[in-house]
Amino acid sequence: MIEQSTTPHLEIWMRAALAEARCALDHDDVPVGAVVVRDGQVIAARHNERELTGDPTAHAEILALRDAAAVVGHWRLDDCILVVTLEPCAMCAGAIVNARVGQLIYGATDPKAGAAGSVFDLVDSEVLNHRTPRTTGILAEECGQILKDFFAVRRSRR
Repeated sequence: MIEQSTTPHLEIWMRAALAEARCALDHDDVPVGAVVVRDGQVIAARHNERELTGDPTAHAEILALRDAAAVVGHWRLDDCILVVTLEPCAMCAGAIVNARVGQLIYGATDPKAGAAGSVFDLVDSEVLNHRTPRTTGILAEECGQILKDFFAVRRSRR
């Protein structure tokens, strides 16, 4: 499982996820970024690419989990930490559970579609076969602000 000694690195890892989120702005995707950490090292880093690819499943979390599984060499990511700027949606929370991710860390909550504690709680559901411990609120203001700014610009274009 995940060691407590990783805690000082949470902000560093979240800043890496925020850097990924900013990359999504280059192709007008919702700025969400995710990194996967194993043994203290980032092994995968991705951002939303739905607009770029036209793929409705191209969320940062899904792409990062795919890349991490390729690095690890199997689908079980129980010794990995997923760090994401926004609370995962139902699709991503389901992928987190199915990948057996060892720990989830996210910044901003999503009161409209969050599936890791806000609207639903799929990552800690007693009815599913795996429960993922989570840490929330890491750099939450910064993670939330990038989203607020993005949507404010979008609304002004209408």
